[in-house]
Amino acid sequence: QVQLVESGGGLVQPGGSLRLSCVASGRISSQNVAAWYRQAPGKQRELVANIGSSGSTNYADSVKGRFTISRDNAKNTVYLQMNSLKPEDTAVYSCNIFDWYGSISYDYWGQGTQVTVSS
Repeated sequence: QVQLVESGGGLVQPGGSLRLSCVASGRISSQNVAAWYRQAPGKQRELVANIGSSGSTNYADSVKGRFTISRDNAKNTVYLQMNSLKPEDTAVYSCNIFDWYGSISYDYWGQGTQVTVSS
């Protein structure tokens, strides 16, 4: 059973920075894709960024140039560095790992961590 545990959320002023971490425990293949999603009150969950096993990345337009996703495969950890935070970045941020073995795929989620950007 794979478990994802996020940390690093909190309250920050506009323009500030936070670094989210997601540690995965359990069996994970080396080919997985890791991602960060967020969901603000009254809004649908949206993809913030994802990163492949080779390090290739994709970002939502709203966070390009401000957020950086990275991973440390040796530590089974995915990071989201968030800079120049805006009030509209306020949301619950959740870590996701999509993994597969042959034709069987797995979708793992963390419990989420609250990020609040406010003065």
